[in-house]
Amino acid sequence: MEDFQGTTENVFANGDVYIGSFKNSLLYGKGKYTWFDGTTYDGDWEDGKMTGKGKIIWPSGAKYEGEISGGYLHGFGTFNYSDGSIYNGDWRMNIHHGIGQKLYANLDIYDGSWKEGMPEGCGRYFWSSGNSYIGNWKGGQMCGKGIMKWVNGDHFIGFWLNGFRHGSGVYHFADGAYYFGSWSRGLKDGKGTFYPAGSKPPSLEKWHNFLGYDIHGKGFLSRTLSLNSEKEKAPKHGLKHSFSEKFSVTGISSAGLSNWPRSMDINWGLSDPTREALADEDSCMMSHTSDQGQHNVAYKDRTVYEREYVQGVLIQERVKDYEEIFHRSKEQKKTTVKEARKVSCINFFESRRSYYLMLNLQLGIRYTVGKITPVPMREVRSSDFGKRARIVMYFPGKGSQFTPPHYSVDFHWKDYCPMVFRNLREMFKLDAAEYMMSICGDDGLRELSSPGKSGSIFYLSQDDRFVIKTLKKSELKVLLKMLPKYYGHVKEHENTLITKFFGLHRITIYGHRKVRFVVMGNMFCTELKIHRRYDLKGSTLGRYTHGDKSRDGITMKDLDLSYEFHMDKLLRQSLFKQISLDCMFLESLNIIDYSLLLGVHFRAPEKLKALLEPPATVHNPDNLHHDDEGESSVSEPMISPKGLLLVTHEPSSVTTAPGPHIRGRPLKTYSLGDREVDVLLPGTARFRVQLGVNMPAQASHKLLDDKSESSEVELFELYDVVLYMGIIDILQEYNLKKKLEHACKSLRFDPLSISVVEPHLYATRFKRFLEKVFHDLP
Repeated sequence: MEDFQGTTENVFANGDVYIGSFKNSLLYGKGKYTWFDGTTYDGDWEDGKMTGKGKIIWPSGAKYEGEISGGYLHGFGTFNYSDGSIYNGDWRMNIHHGIGQKLYANLDIYDGSWKEGMPEGCGRYFWSSGNSYIGNWKGGQMCGKGIMKWVNGDHFIGFWLNGFRHGSGVYHFADGAYYFGSWSRGLKDGKGTFYPAGSKPPSLEKWHNFLGYDIHGKGFLSRTLSLNSEKEKAPKHGLKHSFSEKFSVTGISSAGLSNWPRSMDINWGLSDPTREALADEDSCMMSHTSDQGQHNVAYKDRTVYEREYVQGVLIQERVKDYEEIFHRSKEQKKTTVKEARKVSCINFFESRRSYYLMLNLQLGIRYTVGKITPVPMREVRSSDFGKRARIVMYFPGKGSQFTPPHYSVDFHWKDYCPMVFRNLREMFKLDAAEYMMSICGDDGLRELSSPGKSGSIFYLSQDDRFVIKTLKKSELKVLLKMLPKYYGHVKEHENTLITKFFGLHRITIYGHRKVRFVVMGNMFCTELKIHRRYDLKGSTLGRYTHGDKSRDGITMKDLDLSYEFHMDKLLRQSLFKQISLDCMFLESLNIIDYSLLLGVHFRAPEKLKALLEPPATVHNPDNLHHDDEGESSVSEPMISPKGLLLVTHEPSSVTTAPGPHIRGRPLKTYSLGDREVDVLLPGTARFRVQLGVNMPAQASHKLLDDKSESSEVELFELYDVVLYMGIIDILQEYNLKKKLEHACKSLRFDPLSISVVEPHLYATRFKRFLEKVFHDLP
């Protein structure tokens, strides 16, 4: 029989006092508990634990009032910190988690989503200085899409990473000027367009709507709490209190109180964002002079400036007329529509069907990986190769005994050589769960326009690690035919530059053509910005980019390459040894038409280094001033005097995430006495140097003979660069069709200049061309 006891006062041996009711000798119902140190709790109890609603007051003056569960702050409640901060919102196990608002002691306000005690998800932050940010957060920092508005009237709409502008965006100046471009870690980095005040910018509707709410944040949160009145009424407590302090409570579980983290009293480092703009300006004398000159003239309504920056340094600029840019934009749109119509001749990728295709791909990969992963690891057998080695499954929309229900159309799924690709993923150090999350996550896949003439559809995984490409039937046959030798080559040469394949699949929807896919590694998956992309074959006929080359992200060709790259002697030696091995492998398979995909990340120009001060002077807030474009800046550039350094390899300090799929040991360098090395990029990180990944070099620019023909000005001739490369497009055999193509073109053009030549000549020409591109450092 349950033993209920009315309200009584109990004094424990340690000096604690409880006034309230009991049930079976345990604290139950309403009651007030006072610890010996003066901390009090007045509220609900259940089975000897604080559970329900109540109020806790600490001797420091800190106070909590709200929901509690099992001795933890859990549910909804308000916390008044001893420093004057106030949090009002959701809690989980003593930590801010859910939707809530915090008024900081310095009168800053954050209103939005929290995770594990930090702002994460959608949120709004209002600085006491008048600046505000509305957008996405991660780990307590601005990360993802967001709008920043400064008190001076400037605002930025775009992408953020770890509190810095990072990715594409548009900066709108208070005087009416605009800059459309890209940023990297707070610095302008890449190509962009500057529209001076008085000129007509393109439509901003895309940018104002891309977050799902307007510039003022209307419709931002489904649940909001007002702190306007609390901002003025916030109590000012002078006492400090550590929430890691342990409370001794006889007979009562005090785990909730004793385990509160110290971080509950921390202001998460959300400082005034004007300091984030320090590094986002034209940080050399040359670029400063350029801007200054522009602001001293009366702009015409149709004048704009196309610019290119490297880590905040203006390296190229040309004056353009608005009509020219507008016309170019219309032409690009027409071309895109034309290409889309050309691709859609299959009549499969129109309208919603492209979306269904993406869903089907995710469902199939999730099913296959889930089925094959539990199978014990073993070496592949001959029976694991070929068309007969496959997994076949039907996916009805309503689901089946083996497949889940889904919102796509019914489809048939075929997975080729599942055991082979499972082992390849293991070789490439790729975890199965990681692979599925990357491709089959909630964020889905991004469809890309085709960079070539093949008409293939390309998808990119949400974390940029994988490229998924549609294949022709002939390409599928070539890949299946070469797969046994490919597997052996990858196993023997862990640093091969040849494309990494992770899966081969086919989707069939009733009434439509079969669609084949291959999953590959993205060679340009890096946190560093790729400023230039080149597709290099070694041939010259037609190997240049048609149309505008100034667009960011465009892939250029052999004749567009205006740089030579100089690298450490041993690095270059290792590179060409592997290129030779890979070319021999492709030649043995009768493969042609492959190319080296080269990505170039530029560092601060070499000539600028002598002008720069050590970075220690950068963080002095007294150096703040405003530049000609209106953004906050510093009196000295925010760039390290050293662009990049080679240092002895230390595995414990190397950053490889997110990174591509890296295998093997780091490379050795001649300059550091034949030791394994990393590349140190001041202001970024330390990266492992491997073949095709994070390879340091110097790029020397080939100056144009007649600069007067071009309005484009190259401000520097020598750059520190980081190179990424790999051999792609390896599924074209030198078959009868290609032999006929070679014969026809040889009658009109120089046989050595055309792309289609027999495999041995192709490999020889390919290597000779690259030897002229990559040189030893002097």
